[in-house]
Amino acid sequence: MTLDVRQTLHSIFPDDAEALHALKLDNAHFRSLSEQYDTISKLIYRIETDIEPASDDRLETLKKERLQLLDDIATLIAGHRKLTA
Repeated sequence: MTLDVRQTLHSIFPDDAEALHALKLDNAHFRSLSEQYDTISKLIYRIETDIEPASDDRLETLKKERLQLLDDIATLIAGHRKLTA
């Protein structure tokens, strides 16, 4: 299955637009995670669409890294929700 490169954090967390915006403004760690997520997602897309060659192991490693980034991002979003609730 090919990841649509347009799959952004806003499309993954559609109910958390305010949290995403606030975290991007105020949290350097979140900004770093967000940038890493975007970079890895674009690379995965390039590999899956045969624009850039890579081994299956490399692709799987990147997918695992992306999942870990999403977990970390989700944790920060949940923490933001608690603070603003």
